[in-house]
Amino acid sequence: MNLLEVAYDSFKPFLGGDKKPLTVVEVSNLWMFLTICNGTLRNEELAYNTAEDKELKKILKDAREIHKSIAEEINKLLKAEGIPLPQDTPEKPDIVVKNIPDGARFNDEELANFMSFNLLLGVTYATRGLTESIRTDIGYLFFKVITRKTLLGVTLKDLMEKRSWLRIAPAYKA
Repeated sequence: MNLLEVAYDSFKPFLGGDKKPLTVVEVSNLWMFLTICNGTLRNEELAYNTAEDKELKKILKDAREIHKSIAEEINKLLKAEGIPLPQDTPEKPDIVVKNIPDGARFNDEELANFMSFNLLLGVTYATRGLTESIRTDIGYLFFKVITRKTLLGVTLKDLMEKRSWLRIAPAYKA
């Protein structure tokens, strides 16, 4: 069972017909989310260039694909609605960086924890976008973001546990 297909089937009856104009709240949430998504993409590109762990690099590559597709979908929607897009910075090329000293760059554990934090913020902000949406297509877009980021987060958490990179609070004892 594909979770996005189930969700789409749930949203589908409400997606047809004339679309109401976007509200200022929806525009603000989409615009801000796109700005954050673009910044996250640049960070993931830089992280990919400095990561050494092959599994982490794979997750970073997957994250970039997810964030690119999210950004493209929001770009397309905002353009169709006549809303100016936020300024973006150029993509970073894939390169191998070996000559940056360890103390001058993030190590794999730091990259994984930073990525985990960014996923948390993305899901939190997308949840806000979902709950504040009036238009069903906007709600569904944010639902897809939440689902994709959550599934990626599960994969990242598994790697972090495997590598002992996961930073967790101590067990609570009554």
